[in-house]
Amino acid sequence: MKALIQRVSYASVSVDGNIVGKIEAGILLFLGIEKDDTSIEADKLLKRVLGYRIFPDQNDRMNLNIAQVLGGLLVVSQFTLVADTGKGLRPGFSSAAPAEQGEHLYNYFVNKAKADHPVVATGQYGADMKVELLNNGPVTFMLEV
Repeated sequence: MKALIQRVSYASVSVDGNIVGKIEAGILLFLGIEKDDTSIEADKLLKRVLGYRIFPDQNDRMNLNIAQVLGGLLVVSQFTLVADTGKGLRPGFSSAAPAEQGEHLYNYFVNKAKADHPVVATGQYGADMKVELLNNGPVTFMLEV
């Protein structure tokens, strides 16, 4: 399971021109789910994301996590994160979770996030989404479990 996280000043995701999720300052998380992933990986990844210190403290050092800054979390499914790009000119997706498994783990991750963090918004699994964001920093990290 992989999460590409970006510290944002704001972010939103739209489907068919309608905003389905948005946050103010916080983390935009693109979630990639692989076929061998389970709820164990989801739990570990969520714990890392919520505890990851990417927000500035009073000395402008990355020392605070999302809870400490009362930030929002926008979770967007993105199976392309788990693509095999090691060779050739076209990505391969054999390591990506099948749609049903991916949706189940995505929903599991989101529900756990909502139980553990007060401000969680989402995209729409499997939809053609348009994501708008203002990356703050820019600050972007890839987290894997």
